[in-house]
Amino acid sequence: MLNSVATGRRVAFRIVLIQLLVAASIALVFLPLGGGASLAAGMGGGGVVLGSAVLALRSFGRSVESADAALLRMLGGMVLKWFVFIVVAYVALARLALPPLPLMAGVVGTTMAFLFAGRLTA
Repeated sequence: MLNSVATGRRVAFRIVLIQLLVAASIALVFLPLGGGASLAAGMGGGGVVLGSAVLALRSFGRSVESADAALLRMLGGMVLKWFVFIVVAYVALARLALPPLPLMAGVVGTTMAFLFAGRLTA
């Protein structure tokens, strides 16, 4: 199977956009519960979206030199993705003292969107 880097970029861009829409939708669902709950859901989903964007930029940022280099870029992107998510979750929970349940709803919903968007866009 041959896949071009441009195709990978397009798929990654679509997945990030779908995740962004889902994160915004989840934040709107929590809006009647108050601004804090909505912000927490938005930050949870936004952390996942930002992490996915970092992973995509890291993985598809340059042209492919070799399979080893592509794998290392992808693994580095995964580490950065988790680092970004942990920082966003820390800020939301420890610094802003936002409620954890809406935050986790945003995280789970946006992560599920990643799984389903990957099947839809491929």
